[in-house]
Amino acid sequence: MAGAGLDRFNGLPVEEAERELLACTAAPRFAREVAAARPYASAEALAAAAERAAAGLDWAEVEQALAAHPRIGERAAGGGAGAASSRREQAAVATAAENVRAALAEGNRLYEERFGHVFLIRAAGRAPAEILAELTRRLARGPAEERAEATAQLAQITRLRVERLVTG
Repeated sequence: MAGAGLDRFNGLPVEEAERELLACTAAPRFAREVAAARPYASAEALAAAAERAAAGLDWAEVEQALAAHPRIGERAAGGGAGAASSRREQAAVATAAENVRAALAEGNRLYEERFGHVFLIRAAGRAPAEILAELTRRLARGPAEERAEATAQLAQITRLRVERLVTG
């Protein structure tokens, strides 16, 4: 059974639905595909469709979406829905010990030098030490492996954000 948030989303004009989806993942094709497949019968169906669409983006589209994400440990600027989501998802990092925040900052710098884009991880539900361990692990990977991992992380983040979009 659809909830009020899902009913609202299903009933939006296409441009508004796409705008809301772009706040979840800043890739226009993703937003177009997910908005065009409405109506969704459940929040789960919408979230699954969003995750599949994000996972199916080509690398140029993933890079576009990555550019909208702040570095892990840096507070997202702005008042938009995407910035608010980033702040909420990274809340645990903001309270991490200074040495962990410093290690994340250095890891971010090394990662961007190596791969040319921001380190992306589904931070929601993860402790700062776990995020740092993942950053360290992923620094040792090759570019192709890391592109696949970044795309998978983007898809997970997208799913969580779309779920929140319709369930509050």
